[in-house]
Amino acid sequence: QYSDQSSENEEKQANRVASVNSPLPSTKERTGEEVVHLRREIGLLPAVSFIIGTVVGSGIFIAPKGVLMNSGSVGLSLLVWALCGVLSLFGALCYAELGTSFTKSGGHYTYLLETLGPLPAFLRLWAEFLFIRPAVASYVSLAFGRYVVEPFFIPCAAPMVLIKLVSILGVTFVVAVNCWSVTMASRTQVTLTFIKMFALVLIVIPGVIALAKGQTENFQNGFEVDSLTLDRLPLAFYNGLYAYGGWFYLNFVTEEVINPNRNIPLAIFCSMVTVTVFYVLVNVAYYTMMTPAELLLSDAVAVTFANRALQGLASVIPILVALSCLGALNGGFFGAPRMLFVGAREGHWPPIFSMIHIRRHTPLPAVLLLYPLVVLMLITGEIYQLINFVSFARWFFIALATLGMLIHRYRFPLHPRPFKVPLAIAVTFTVVCFFIVGLSLYSDPWNTGRSCALTLTGVPVYYVIVYRYRLPHRWRRIFSKSHQDLPALLIKADSKRT
Repeated sequence: QYSDQSSENEEKQANRVASVNSPLPSTKERTGEEVVHLRREIGLLPAVSFIIGTVVGSGIFIAPKGVLMNSGSVGLSLLVWALCGVLSLFGALCYAELGTSFTKSGGHYTYLLETLGPLPAFLRLWAEFLFIRPAVASYVSLAFGRYVVEPFFIPCAAPMVLIKLVSILGVTFVVAVNCWSVTMASRTQVTLTFIKMFALVLIVIPGVIALAKGQTENFQNGFEVDSLTLDRLPLAFYNGLYAYGGWFYLNFVTEEVINPNRNIPLAIFCSMVTVTVFYVLVNVAYYTMMTPAELLLSDAVAVTFANRALQGLASVIPILVALSCLGALNGGFFGAPRMLFVGAREGHWPPIFSMIHIRRHTPLPAVLLLYPLVVLMLITGEIYQLINFVSFARWFFIALATLGMLIHRYRFPLHPRPFKVPLAIAVTFTVVCFFIVGLSLYSDPWNTGRSCALTLTGVPVYYVIVYRYRLPHRWRRIFSKSHQDLPALLIKADSKRT
């Protein structure tokens, strides 16, 4: 049973199918809130939990090694963590303005579409589902698998095949939850957020106690820069920003947030300040109990820390970290498909992906599209290469979105903006992002070059999809198949929802 608002004939056909197969009323008989759309079910607490639960995932338990490796010293790595927090807060405030100025879901895609036009928006959509989202979900799920499996094999190395198998099981669970119910996914996120904050508290307290007792030898000469090379510093920021990644996910679900003009800025500010404070304290705790050499040798930093500082709870920490990774994975699968959903609604993706389940109100096709892509990259990828590979495109498009915000301010000064970020913050964030992206092309030309090349492959695809009416008749018939024979339990969402 489905209805399609794109044409009168398709609507009549859908209504005929509805009258035969189901007692549910047809589209014309449904009015107001009865029209099927993604519902506003996310309040302030779920919004804060959504951001914190997506940001605090595998990053804080994996990225410290990458930050230290590329920064070269304890003091500089802590400075990188603090600066990454400030930079992420600046970006989150910019996205708070964008989210309250343009009240459609879709995040980066919607803001690029509204400010810079359809081609940049489509390229962001293309990059997101070709490699950004699969790569992000892959390295989070790999961290989940590693923390589940490795405690059973200490002191030996865990078999990678088993780690990847457990990672696939974690991805499968998250996909099932997000296909089943928006409410269940939201409640799962809130629960896992409280669990992961408890894990951070367990790490911070022993570190602060040891530091108060004078255990500061690992901070002596903390700013030695003998091993620092400026070309690797952007990679240190990439690893730190990866750990903070997720502050923009609430903007993917704007249409599902209750009172977005109030709750989006408030949730973003509260969550990012909390995360920044905890991240710096967790890294201080790491360096209090571990030497830099020990941290660089560890593939599971939190487990090494627990064995050193929490002997009685050493077996609990890997479980908490694994649940933390699961929460980040759930947040990603909850938010990212909404970008694809909105892109399909705008005509930039096959229309089946603008469908939602008629009873569960979940964007089922968009969620299911991600699953095989994530599994494929999970099987073939390596975690630190994935971070560098995905970060170039992600941060380039974030910089474009905030640049578009500044251009839109200049062109449309009277456009309603319930929340307005200070101009200095927006300009600083945009300039720093472009600087980091440009320098990374020099630091890691292979991975960033591949990321750039894959993004540009979307240009011909854009003209094929958006301007398909110019294609030969036989090719147009192939594309028209996506409009027909849609699954029986899907219905096209209300395209007028703003």
